[in-house]
Amino acid sequence: MAKRTHRIGILGSGNIFGRYVTGLARYPELEIVRVGDIDVARAKRAATDHAIPAWGDDRELYADGSVDIVVNLTPPVHHARTTVTALEAGKHVYVEKPLATTVTDGEAVLAAASRTGRVLGSAPDTFLGSAAQTARKAIDSGLIGTPIGASAFIGHSRAERWHPNPAFLFQPGGGPVMDMGPYYLAALVNCLGPVSTISAAARIGVAERTVTAPERTVDTIEVTVPTHTGAVLTFASGVIATTQMSFDVWDSDLPYLEIYGSQGTLSLANPNHFDGDVRVRRHGDGDWTVLDPALELFGAVGTREQARRGLGVRDLANAVEDGPHRANAAFAFHVLEALCAVESSAQQGRSVTLTSSCERPQALFTV
Repeated sequence: MAKRTHRIGILGSGNIFGRYVTGLARYPELEIVRVGDIDVARAKRAATDHAIPAWGDDRELYADGSVDIVVNLTPPVHHARTTVTALEAGKHVYVEKPLATTVTDGEAVLAAASRTGRVLGSAPDTFLGSAAQTARKAIDSGLIGTPIGASAFIGHSRAERWHPNPAFLFQPGGGPVMDMGPYYLAALVNCLGPVSTISAAARIGVAERTVTAPERTVDTIEVTVPTHTGAVLTFASGVIATTQMSFDVWDSDLPYLEIYGSQGTLSLANPNHFDGDVRVRRHGDGDWTVLDPALELFGAVGTREQARRGLGVRDLANAVEDGPHRANAAFAFHVLEALCAVESSAQQGRSVTLTSSCERPQALFTV
């Protein structure tokens, strides 16, 4: 992994900022030196709270010659523009999910990375954690035989109860597909390879949402994107996955992710977390077996440690030093195109064939 010190500037000091600061603190070679935000007062508060030496607006961050990696935590609708600007300022960039909110913008981001020669990485990075890597090891070692099908279920995060202003989750660039879908799609592509075609249907469940978060800044929000989507994904390998992505399902007993093989079934933990139980039940087994983690845990399961972030930034720093890059731009773009295909298939009422592909990221274990 990364051996020299990388100086990091974080762009955006909103809700997820602290999770990155906490996660990156695990790695002394990743030094946060600046916070940038269009709200300079908020950037100053974030820097003061976390003992970060410099703060200012976004332009000051781009211009800071001491910053070599920008961690982009701006809202999704700003990802493409701010990532391109940071790349053109000579920075390597790790951007929160999704890479962009449209395929066209995603292509522009990839072109900027190619043009500038900078390293571009993107969330989600949770597939680098022990749970997804344990599932990948089980598949690669043939534990469930040949993968045939999969299912994925996204329920409501209940953001209205905890986020002060979750409006962005119910506007273009949000919704369950773009907000939570990246975690599930990244886990599936890591395990099963690239997606080839998608067919979907979608609707808005409740057109206006009431916000009850204790520190809310709005009382109601208008919903302008579908909040309940069903999709069938066919992978290049022939695996067929069924998915439900919803901000209208508040309670359910359905599993997060399951992968079905010719010799058994894998049940995966929440792909929004790095760690968690991965269970297997082979044909003829009397019960499920919890697999031993393939990697050391990133954080204690069932605690706030599971909310922290940072593995993807460390992965990018490693790639800057010519190491393997797993949460890379091609992988992120393919996940983005798949998510956009879910939306366009639902809008157009037809199956969509993807134009991109990607390699399964190099595993973090030895079979």
